[in-house]
Amino acid sequence: MRRSVSIAVITAAMVFGIGMIAAGQKNFLAAAQEKAATAEVKVDNFSFGPEILTVAVGTTVTWTNRDDIPHTVVSTDKVFKSKVLDTDEKFTFTFSKAGTYPYFCSIHPKMTGKVIVQ
Repeated sequence: MRRSVSIAVITAAMVFGIGMIAAGQKNFLAAAQEKAATAEVKVDNFSFGPEILTVAVGTTVTWTNRDDIPHTVVSTDKVFKSKVLDTDEKFTFTFSKAGTYPYFCSIHPKMTGKVIVQ
């Protein structure tokens, strides 16, 4: 009787452990997908490139100033706002809600861009 109980306990522990490993793999994959959800916008020659960027909810966008003069990244809806970015400085923002997010450079307002989050 003891032996069958021990085997049953070991079997249950193995099944539970395999389930936990599978759940861990799902969490690991989800974390990897979240980490992979990034996009880049280059600020150069008085423009944002790409000017229109389409991303998934949860994506982190990084703007990098490659210009020789300072720029900003400011949402027209006041959702995000960078500090003044000098050459090679970066600003990041994670988009947690679907929508369209137009933005501009507050120093050079003719510089505009848009992030579409689906």
